Amino acid sequence: MIELDVTLLRPAWGLLLPVICGAGWWLLSRAGGFGAWDKITDPQLVQAMAAIGRIEGGSFPVKPAALLLTTGIIATALTGPAIERRDAQTYRNLDGVLFLVDASDSVVEDDRWPQLLSMGRLGVSALGSRPGGIIVYAGDAYVATDMTTDHRQLGQTLSLIDGQTVPDKGSRPERALALALQRMEGAGILAGDVVLFTDGDGLGSPSLQRVALLAARGVRVSLVSVHPTTAQIQTHAALGGGAVFTLDQSDDLANWLADDAATRLIRADYPVLFWHDLGRYLLYFALLPLLFLFWREGA
Repeated sequence: MIELDVTLLRPAWGLLLPVICGAGWWLLSRAGGFGAWDKITDPQLVQAMAAIGRIEGGSFPVKPAALLLTTGIIATALTGPAIERRDAQTYRNLDGVLFLVDASDSVVEDDRWPQLLSMGRLGVSALGSRPGGIIVYAGDAYVATDMTTDHRQLGQTLSLIDGQTVPDKGSRPERALALALQRMEGAGILAGDVVLFTDGDGLGSPSLQRVALLAARGVRVSLVSVHPTTAQIQTHAALGGGAVFTLDQSDDLANWLADDAATRLIRADYPVLFWHDLGRYLLYFALLPLLFLFWREGA
């Protein structure tokens, strides 16, 4: 069974409906007779007089009833009946994910490098309708894949990262975080996620400053640690409002990234964007009663 969660965005317009119903009742109560004589005259006499053409019975007020029905439908449409759309593709740019992959020698040459890439691909597969992108870094940071909903492309790009991807030696995560902030702003992301794959090298005050800027913009910063987590990694995640994952927590990372985009935007004060107003479609039904305005009674 399909359950629809319908909410009225503008319920004040509903106050018009009792007025319209009252007008309709008054109109129908006066239809069908000829003045007030039918209330005091013998019904058989009325039928006989009508049969010989001496009187004409009152007809149903088609045109006024059509106007009242149209007004009622319009008033209902103005109340803004809406359903929640948590997976709306239309709003996919509001909540995106950037994967920041440490491609320095200390990480790429680690025996767990293939496990790190597999964990990244699992994270990509959990994005749903959210766009994702990849930034690789070592001594400098570069955009490997810009924001896209082509998750297959993201997974393939992750698989191709190796020790030759970034020519600059070293480990400068603060540059990757600064580039992530720039890409989030450029893509118009209002509430997203940054996932930093790191062994902890290079983390310090500069990277903490970048994490604070991302968090101030509504972006969660989480870290995937190649080695057992350190106090520095925990501090970055706490400041970024994110979480820390180890390489054996792939499912936990996938569940974290699959967190509903609507939930993220409610925390960022953008809940209205996920209500689809159905009132505009009701206005089409309001056109149908108007056809009776062209009704012509027989002579």
